[in-house]
Amino acid sequence: MLPESMAQGNIVLSIARAAIAQAIHVHYESINSETDQLWLLQPGASFVTLMQHGQLRGCIGSLQAYLPLLEDIRKNAVSAALHDSRFFPLTQHEFNSVAIEVSVLSDLHRIYFTDEADAIAQIRPGIDGIVFEYVNCRSTFLPQVWDSIPDPQQFLENLKIKAQLPGDFWAAGIRLFRYTVNSWHETKS
Repeated sequence: MLPESMAQGNIVLSIARAAIAQAIHVHYESINSETDQLWLLQPGASFVTLMQHGQLRGCIGSLQAYLPLLEDIRKNAVSAALHDSRFFPLTQHEFNSVAIEVSVLSDLHRIYFTDEADAIAQIRPGIDGIVFEYVNCRSTFLPQVWDSIPDPQQFLENLKIKAQLPGDFWAAGIRLFRYTVNSWHETKS
C-alpha cells in the first residue's frame, strides 16, 4: 500500500530528516509516530531527494521493494545526504538549508513496444517514472523530471544519456519499465 495522506507524508519526511540528522550528528525532534504505522513495516521502494537553494543537492533511491519502507527511507535519506557521488557529503551547517522530498514508488510495470516511436507513444508525460535498461546500462527518472523535460522523446534521450549511451541510441534489447510515485516535499525559503 502506498502512503497517500498528508499525515503520512509528514511522517515520511520526518523519518528522512531524522535519519540524516542522526548520520551527521545534528539534533532533530522527529514526529516519532512511525513505530505504530503498519504501512511503514511493509516492503516499499523510495527515493529521497535533497534540494538546496532550488538546486539538486542529492538523490538516491530504490526501484524495487526489498526492505520495509521505514528502513528504505532511512537508508536512502542517509545515502542522498552522504553518498551521492555527484556531491560532497552534507555538512551539519547545511542541514537546515536543505529541503527534503520523499517519493514512494509503485511496483515497476514493463512497457512492451515494437520500436522507439511505439515506446515514446506509450510513455505518459507527467505521470510515469521510467526505468531504461540495455545490457549493463540502466537509468531512471522520477515523474518529477517531467517538470524540466516535458517532451517524451527528449525524456527518453536524456535517460539514454544518463545510462552512458548516446541520445540517439536504439537496439532490440532495450527494456523500459514505468512506475508512479506519491511524493511529499518540505518547503524552504
